[in-house]
Amino acid sequence: MPATSSSTPARKPLAIGAGVLVAALLLGYASYTATKPDDSTPARGSSAAESSAQPGAGTYPELAALARRDAGDKLAVGRPDAPVVMIEYADFQCGYCGKFARDTEPELIAEYVDKGVLRIEWRNFPIFGEESEAAARASWAAGQQGRFWQFHAAAYAEGAKEKGFGKDRLRALAEEAGVPDLDRFGRDLDGEAARKAVTRDQEEAYRLGATSTPSFLVGGRPISGAQPKETFVQAIEEAARTAKESPAGGASGTGEAPGASGKGGASGPDAG
Repeated sequence: MPATSSSTPARKPLAIGAGVLVAALLLGYASYTATKPDDSTPARGSSAAESSAQPGAGTYPELAALARRDAGDKLAVGRPDAPVVMIEYADFQCGYCGKFARDTEPELIAEYVDKGVLRIEWRNFPIFGEESEAAARASWAAGQQGRFWQFHAAAYAEGAKEKGFGKDRLRALAEEAGVPDLDRFGRDLDGEAARKAVTRDQEEAYRLGATSTPSFLVGGRPISGAQPKETFVQAIEEAARTAKESPAGGASGTGEAPGASGKGGASGPDAG
C-alpha cells in the first residue's frame, strides 16, 4: 500500500552506488504500482512491478549488505549464516502485507527457513499514521519477550486490522500472542528504545526509496508488493545458487557455528 502518513521522516541519501540508486527508485515506483488501492489483482500488480520482481531484474551487493545477520535479532527468523536473507519492510495496517503474512510467508518458512536456506529479517515500516507507529512499537515490545512472530501472526490474522491498533487492542494482541509480562510489554511499547528501533527501520526503508508496503530485498534483489509465491521462490533459489557458487558461500561471518539458528536460537516463528 502507498504511504499516506503526513509525518514522513526526512529522507537522507544512502551511501550506495548509482546502479543501486536506480534499483531503489524502481523499488519505490514499483511498490506503488504493485499495491495501489485501485489494483484489482493486488497479488500481481502492474507489469512494472512484476519486472522489478523477476530474478533477472538485478542483484546489488550494497543492498545485500543491509542484512544485519544479528543472532540476537528478535524480529528475525532463520539461521544468521543462511545463504539467503530476505528483508521485509511492512506495516501492520497494510492489507497486502497481511495477505503475504497469511498466504506466502508460512510456506517460505517451511520450505526455506526451516531447511537453513533462508533467513527473514523484519523491518517495521509504519506509513499509515499513529496506529501503525503504535503497532510497530508493540511488535518490537513483544519481541523483547520472545513473542514477535506470535504477535505478527495475531496482528495479521484475517479481520485483525479492521479492529484497529489502539492501546487496549495492542494489549489484547499481546495477550493472544502469549507475551508473558503484559505490564512490561506496556512499558516497552511506550519506551524510547522501541521508538528508536522503529525509526531505524523506517529511515532505512525511506533511504532506499521505498514508498509503500510490503517491500522486500531478497539477497539484495528488490521485490515490491505481495507478489505470487513463485516470484519469491525464483529469487530465493537463484540467490542460493549464487551463494553456493561464490567463494564466501553466502555466509557473512556472524561468528555462529554452521547449523546455528536465528530468532534467539530458534529455527521457526513458533519456537519459544
